[in-house]
Amino acid sequence: MIIIKLPNNYGSISKLSGKRRRPYVVRKSKEGGGFTIVGYAATREEGLALLAQYNANPWDIDRAKITLQGLYSLWLEKKAPKLGKANQDSLRAAFKHCSALLNRPYKEIKAFEMQDTIDNCGRSYATQGAIKNLWTHLDKFALELDIITRCYSDLLTSTAAPPTSRTVFTPGEVETLWNHAGEPWVDSVLIFIYSGWRISELLALTPEDVDLEAGTMKGGTKTAAGKNRVVPIHSKIRPLVEARLAEAGPRLISYQGNPVPVTTYRLFWRDIMKRLKMSHVPHECRHTFETRLDSAGGNRRCIDLLMGHVSKDTGNRVYNHKTLDELQATIELFTV
Repeated sequence: MIIIKLPNNYGSISKLSGKRRRPYVVRKSKEGGGFTIVGYAATREEGLALLAQYNANPWDIDRAKITLQGLYSLWLEKKAPKLGKANQDSLRAAFKHCSALLNRPYKEIKAFEMQDTIDNCGRSYATQGAIKNLWTHLDKFALELDIITRCYSDLLTSTAAPPTSRTVFTPGEVETLWNHAGEPWVDSVLIFIYSGWRISELLALTPEDVDLEAGTMKGGTKTAAGKNRVVPIHSKIRPLVEARLAEAGPRLISYQGNPVPVTTYRLFWRDIMKRLKMSHVPHECRHTFETRLDSAGGNRRCIDLLMGHVSKDTGNRVYNHKTLDELQATIELFTV
């Protein structure tokens, strides 16, 4: 065992012998003698970080007795804030389905009991997946704290998501949209179809994100490849974009001088689909955009850049004049 010396009363990091996934044991001395095992780490740097975090706010737990409720509460405090809000909300909702095990010592909970919370939740694949995800988070946290020695969550299963059925807008439907472009909100559907944004991305675009002189829009969310991407304005929708900008709202797509929440936009969307006798969801605009460009023989690298997809061909996104010209040429392949 190799002992790594640290300042007095700070704690210690020791490397255990043999082949181990996490060979570094992190300890903190107790008053009156002995020590507390803070946890185990894969590298010395991880151990230092764990020890620093412990010294800043020690985890005072009894590893043999801490219950599911106790571990979950500690996880909410220490780990959940690092997750996105939507993920946090999903995991909080999932925890409600684990109520039968709340007072059980966490180290005594077996894989079949975890599986029961999934199988007996009476909900769809999404909820089942969230419960499975929660157990994975808790197991990793418990492993980090040396409460357990193996992750039973690795054995869990949940109902798979059903295959998605996406239908593109037909040329006839796109023509119908153009014939009704002057009606409320139909212009937004056309902007969707000819730009490939996600619904949240389009509704987040501000007037400052639109450069009419350069003929581009800049935005995007969700992934590193999708953020801050540049999408040329298709020549057919430029008048629609200009008209929206003339309204001088806080977003490109605004309503009565205010941003439009996704939930509100979906209400407008349903009204459009009903009036025009169509049956589509907003994401099918994005699917239509990609499908039409691909069918027209568009450059795959350019399509991935426009969509914000990661591919081996996109590499580093550097938008020089040549790249922008290529993107503009690709987007104009959509001729419907």
